[in-house]
Amino acid sequence: MDNESRLIYSLCDYSGEWCKPYKEAGYKVVQIDLKLGDDVRLIKVPSEEVYGVLAAPPCTIFANSGAKWKMLRSISEVLEGLSIVDACIRFAFAVKPMFFALENPCGDLGSYIGQWEYKFNPCDFGDPYTKETYLWGWFNEPIKQPVIPTEGSKMHLKYGGRSEKTKTMRSITPPGFAHAFFEANR
Repeated sequence: MDNESRLIYSLCDYSGEWCKPYKEAGYKVVQIDLKLGDDVRLIKVPSEEVYGVLAAPPCTIFANSGAKWKMLRSISEVLEGLSIVDACIRFAFAVKPMFFALENPCGDLGSYIGQWEYKFNPCDFGDPYTKETYLWGWFNEPIKQPVIPTEGSKMHLKYGGRSEKTKTMRSITPPGFAHAFFEANR
């Protein structure tokens, strides 16, 4: 099977950073994100075989980094977040891809969907900062090539707060991880 016939769905990946290595290698990539006009909760099973599914549902509700805001979270916000996570998982189970990975930073998500399969920091893959992140699903583990996290907790220091701009910046998949994940799941 050549790359052009391999279909990758990249869910909740507005920046396109996680699916970028697949696009560059010639895979057919479909990005689904509310900011791009598509709601993951409404996608239907395609007629084509899906080779892989990447999912990065919004983390604001679940992440420990927003712990000081936890008391301000409403039940409807948690339900909204879970509905997106559920849609990503439902889609993966419906299309049965060769690999599926759902990503979210350290936080409460595991208490709703179970123990994560894989843990990493961006510095494990050459991006010199920390942001403890978990993966759920079935996939080949990417090979770590750690560097010293000279930028520390960049997301906390540089992109703190609740504005849409900072949420968008925090949600970008680290390029080193994206490339390593691609190499392990081609």
